[in-house]
Amino acid sequence: MNNRQKQIGIDRLIRLKWLEYTSNLVLAGNNEQAVKNELHQMLTPSFPSSSTTKRGSLSKTITILLKTWLHVHRDIHSLRDTGLELLQSVKKTDHIAIHWGMIMAAYPFWGSVAGQIGRLLRLQENVAASQIQRRIREQYGERETASRTAGRVIQSLVDWGVLRGIKEKGIYIKGRTYTIDDPKLITWLIEASLHIRPNGSAAIKDLLESPTFFPFHLAHTTAELLVSFSPRLDTLRHGLDDNIVMLRSVEKH
Repeated sequence: MNNRQKQIGIDRLIRLKWLEYTSNLVLAGNNEQAVKNELHQMLTPSFPSSSTTKRGSLSKTITILLKTWLHVHRDIHSLRDTGLELLQSVKKTDHIAIHWGMIMAAYPFWGSVAGQIGRLLRLQENVAASQIQRRIREQYGERETASRTAGRVIQSLVDWGVLRGIKEKGIYIKGRTYTIDDPKLITWLIEASLHIRPNGSAAIKDLLESPTFFPFHLAHTTAELLVSFSPRLDTLRHGLDDNIVMLRSVEKH
């Protein structure tokens, strides 16, 4: 893992509608202070207490939203810019995939939790929060922060509708799934997922079927087509019937 992949960072419930609102503010050309002010006004009713803890939680939530769509890491500037363009061109039901890719690239921990959930759902019909948290502790070390934060990501996934709780507390089943067939969006999602991989590369089959995309079905495509849609991707022949897709280079800004 690189330093960004080792960080947890996303320790709040992040509602899908908040990300959509944030991206709309950025698309409208608002400066940082204007975006902060609008987010503060929108989110305050969700944090009704005036206690220091609640105020701190509100501030941290806004920070996560800003780091996803405004103050992104230099490595993903171009990814963010393309994501904003896609939000204006794809159908509304595909927006969830764009927010998924962007928050995963901005906070690789999101992708780690999603990947563990996706792997478990391939083996069984439901997953327990305790199972996911145990696997995350194994991945990130026995840190209470990792376990607690994994719980926040799970709560977010329930809000997004891709996980559903059942009567038994702490047990979840798969929620809504989305078919993604727009080749430009698939290319962008693959690029986003490469940013959470330690070496920034993987076989095309592994990328399209990655458990980190468990709420989505990505239409079949080829490595050559992906590279034709993004100047930031490259491909390398691997064996007789598989290609490696990789990030061309780390962006410098």
